[in-house]
Amino acid sequence: MTTFVALLPGLYAILLWWFATGIILLLDNLHPRTYRWSLTGCTVLAAAGLYGIAGSSDASSVAAAYCSFTGGLLVWALIEMSFLMGIVTGSWRRDCPPGVRGWQRFRTALAAILHHELAIVAAAALIAAASLDGTNRLGLWTFLALWAMRQSAKVNLFLGVRNTGEQLLPPRIEYMKSFFRKRPMNALFPISITVLTGTSAMLVMDAIAAPAGSQQAVSLTLLATLVLLGTLEHWFLMLPLDIEALWRWSLRARDAKAARQVDPLRAIAAPTRSAS
Repeated sequence: MTTFVALLPGLYAILLWWFATGIILLLDNLHPRTYRWSLTGCTVLAAAGLYGIAGSSDASSVAAAYCSFTGGLLVWALIEMSFLMGIVTGSWRRDCPPGVRGWQRFRTALAAILHHELAIVAAAALIAAASLDGTNRLGLWTFLALWAMRQSAKVNLFLGVRNTGEQLLPPRIEYMKSFFRKRPMNALFPISITVLTGTSAMLVMDAIAAPAGSQQAVSLTLLATLVLLGTLEHWFLMLPLDIEALWRWSLRARDAKAARQVDPLRAIAAPTRSAS
């Protein structure tokens, strides 16, 4: 029983990460007319998360740790959803021009996501304002960890990876894949993995050293699990794995839509039925 209690924060972080990612992918692949309602609902949840971060910032209970961690993820979910829906992206909303290289390619890629990046900065400032005066800052650390890991993943995709995961991009931002590169390795990836692995190890050791069942132990376990998941996501960039398999249930709407589309060549080749 004691072991289960110690593992509970990690299980919670894994399930919340997996389920939230799946829900975002599901909603982003629905018809654009549903986006207004999806974003409204997510905005309400993000506001509740921000309120929870502020309300739990001075609390020292285990429940406060869960509340702050969940709040940080809810705010991040709104940022991710608005980006994947193509609503908050950048001023550049088309494919990267062919032949563009070096600094110009970087500037074009930045223009494609600049509004998204500014939204992240604004959200981080709101969370910081809601929690910096308190002792429980897990929501802020959660959001900053997600931000740092996502920035690392973006730069690795820009420099080149084996598995870009472009199949998960919703139709409205498919142009983003023109900024991805497919390469067996890039110079940043070993650094990213080393930093993430080292950070995970330190957080795990600190969680083990903290008093069992305390807010500190739970907070460190939640954060360590999140960084470990980020490390796993980075390995997905280089390993020949089917990342869609993790969220197959959330991609059914997209797959059903693709199945309904008629192949013009097949339609022409199909025999014409007699009117009689």
